[in-house]
Amino acid sequence: MEVNVSAESFESMVPGDFQEKFKKNHDIIFYRRQRDKAVSQYFASLETLVLTDRGASLELCERDSQDRLCLQIQATQSGTVRVSIDELQPLKPRYHVSDVLVRDLRYEPLRVDWKREDCVCLTWGLGQYKLLVSCSPFKLEICCDGEEIVTLNPENKLYFETLQDPARSSSDSNQEDEDRCGLWKETFRQFEDIKANGPSSVGMDLRLHGFNHTYGLPEHADTLVLKDTSVTEAYRLYNLDVFGYDVNSRLGLYGSVPFLLAHKLERTAGVFWLNASETLVDVKYNPEPNEDEDEPPGKKSKILPQTDVRWISESGTIDCFILLGPTAAQVFSQYAQLTGYQALPPLFSLGYHQCRWNYEDEADVKAVDAGFDLHGIPYDVIWLDIEHTNGKRYFTWDSELFPNPTELQHHLQKKNRKLVVISDPHIKIDPDWPLYCEAKEGGHFVKNREGAVYEGTCWPGESCYLDFSSSKTRSWYARQFSLSKYEGSTESLFVWNDMNEPSVFNGPEQTMPKDAVHHGGWEHRELHNLYGFYQHMATFDGLLTRSGGTERPFTLTRSFFAGSQRLGAIWTGDNVATWEYLKISIPMLLSLSLTGIQFCGADVGGFVQDPDPELLVRWYQAGALQPFFRGHSAKMTKRREPWLFGDDVTSVIRSAVQDRYCLLPYWYTLFHQAHTSALPPIRPLWVEFPSDTSTFAVENQYMIGKHDQIC
Repeated sequence: MEVNVSAESFESMVPGDFQEKFKKNHDIIFYRRQRDKAVSQYFASLETLVLTDRGASLELCERDSQDRLCLQIQATQSGTVRVSIDELQPLKPRYHVSDVLVRDLRYEPLRVDWKREDCVCLTWGLGQYKLLVSCSPFKLEICCDGEEIVTLNPENKLYFETLQDPARSSSDSNQEDEDRCGLWKETFRQFEDIKANGPSSVGMDLRLHGFNHTYGLPEHADTLVLKDTSVTEAYRLYNLDVFGYDVNSRLGLYGSVPFLLAHKLERTAGVFWLNASETLVDVKYNPEPNEDEDEPPGKKSKILPQTDVRWISESGTIDCFILLGPTAAQVFSQYAQLTGYQALPPLFSLGYHQCRWNYEDEADVKAVDAGFDLHGIPYDVIWLDIEHTNGKRYFTWDSELFPNPTELQHHLQKKNRKLVVISDPHIKIDPDWPLYCEAKEGGHFVKNREGAVYEGTCWPGESCYLDFSSSKTRSWYARQFSLSKYEGSTESLFVWNDMNEPSVFNGPEQTMPKDAVHHGGWEHRELHNLYGFYQHMATFDGLLTRSGGTERPFTLTRSFFAGSQRLGAIWTGDNVATWEYLKISIPMLLSLSLTGIQFCGADVGGFVQDPDPELLVRWYQAGALQPFFRGHSAKMTKRREPWLFGDDVTSVIRSAVQDRYCLLPYWYTLFHQAHTSALPPIRPLWVEFPSDTSTFAVENQYMIGKHDQIC
């Protein structure tokens, strides 16, 4: 029997209905395990120190368990320090994130500046950079020009669960205790997660000296300045499909960029935690200077403000980059040298986009297109959602609703307009569909823990999910966009990747189970946050190849990770037509821009619910001054093309959109700068006024380009 999940089944949903599906901090067992554990006692074995032309390595040992780890320290002349920690002799390799860093980095040789029995000082460059490695307890201090910037492991919270033999103790009581603690198996609601490798979480704390303003860690519907999480939920980085998400929340949304920036007078610094498993970040401020109580009376010294940041990931290794700046522009550049620069968008994609779930048929699309001409409102792109396909089979067309897709695209192209269609990662289970059969026979689907093809439910009903972590699958998927394979497509058709967290309606937290298995035998838990990144990569490559490498693709994705900026655009997902969502869109987009995801936007007007005319007008005015400018609305909302609210509203919206087009050369110039220098087109005030402390927390104003740049 065919199962099809219809849009109508979602019409009764209210934003926030899904919230009970998602974990809170207390539900995340590996996070609780690390938070509740006493400090670890790792010490550095200085006699194992080895220096090479690519850095330094030495062994760490945990005093109680005697677990031994390998610490690697590498540095670049541009001011980036890489600190990597892995098991010295693991039972099997641990997952290392690949494909995010853009190239083999050029590291500087480290030199021993001085050495004592309990510590060693390393230096590089012209001697302005120093790293002090303390032996017992292990601590790593990073200094620049005599100023201590960052300390790693200041509170001895380094935590590394080494892999264990699955053939562990057969004692029933021990096994029951371990299962109860979630070490090898855990349950959330009705879902069971079997951990093939057992407990494997990693974590580390660090201290940012003199800083009391931190930013980044998207995606969250929260303030620009990160909150002190000692009294709130930690920032969760775990890509999830959250319909009508709450504002002022640290719940993970559609994408994850584990990159944090800190700013103070005279310096900006960054911390990039390269781990694709579920990650939680705690931030604790000590904003006010205080006296050192260990000093004798009359000699007490002032302790500078500081921010403590603790990273806790479910699996993988510790791979942490410290970006020393000292300016914001240098931090942006240092990060782009790691993960890539923002892709230079095609000019048309910086114009206005018109989208709806869903435009009904070809006549509807042509009528909307004609409406923009009739009312004198410029636009460049019109979009089609899932209903344009044959029963939610991607790379197909509904033959009744869209019988002549090629002609439709030519009709638009005559006016230099483009069509964007949706392509999601789930593939409808249909033995009569050649694409499904080809994917199954080619081994392109994710498997379940028993080794069979994993099946979950999404828009088409029962579906299988493409394993984009495999380069073979990405190449196969990219070929589907060729004009010879994708019947009804033309060079003026571009692509939107949605539901790629991945969204699984009947899965734990509405996503794929962590014990599903990818290419190479890796569990989904290891690379969950990379899933959408990899689909985006395959789509970008497909469109680039389609043109023979001559045209820059336009691709939009909902799910993303560090490095997604080099592939295209993102948007902030299923927002709501209320004033608070318009307000929160600004800090959300600024946070994305600071962390490299610079071609970003929020659905103008709100995706769900119906905006009143004033809200719609204000949202168009705001959206016209944001990087990605798209009006979008859900199927269950009233139609809201700009001319449906009366002449006065139409006139104001027309003016806002026309203003966008007047500034288009300026936007294009800014994106060229982003593409070549990593400077974000929109930026918080503190980036342009780094010495004005009154700007450090401002989130309702921002700069488009430099403060002294003439457009």
